[in-house]
Amino acid sequence: MKRVSTPRNVYEQNENIILRTSEPTDGKLIADYFVANRAFLRPWEPRREEAFYSEQGWTKRLVKLHELHRMGLGYYLIILDSESGDMMGTVSFSNISRFPFHACNLGYSLAENAQGKGVMTKAMRLAIKYMFDIQNVHRIMAAYLPRNHRSEATLMRLGFKKEGLAKDYLLIDDIWEDHILSSLVNENWKAR
Repeated sequence: MKRVSTPRNVYEQNENIILRTSEPTDGKLIADYFVANRAFLRPWEPRREEAFYSEQGWTKRLVKLHELHRMGLGYYLIILDSESGDMMGTVSFSNISRFPFHACNLGYSLAENAQGKGVMTKAMRLAIKYMFDIQNVHRIMAAYLPRNHRSEATLMRLGFKKEGLAKDYLLIDDIWEDHILSSLVNENWKAR
């Protein structure tokens, strides 16, 4: 049976990638991804506790994330190579708010060995389409470090618009960092 996206689960495939909702059984897969990319992702992410790099830590986290998926309050998606099954990255939607805001925050990461291949652009196109078409979100918000030119280029390629600069916005690797705020609005949004 072919897997398809539903209001509770994401399963999208495009060319050489699969984008799907993480499952409680993905603990080892996700922990291995973050261990392999620990040094590469460090300049862009908050400081992580050791459990973040363990299968057990991720299995516990995935049980909670699975409940958020079930309630439609958040989606933690993984990007897989459709041939090898290797994990290449993550796309997440958090702080999902329904009426009257109909908005959420977007987060993402990409493996060092997947950089520069269009993987994140393809995955985010699928993810955004899911959030607009199935979750009926009106606004997706993303923030990025001013020095993260790859992240900026990906968001701009997808149609995100810069909205401003937030001073000391997030604690990244134990330093309060400014972020550029951006958003993408669903021009076809209709009340359901």
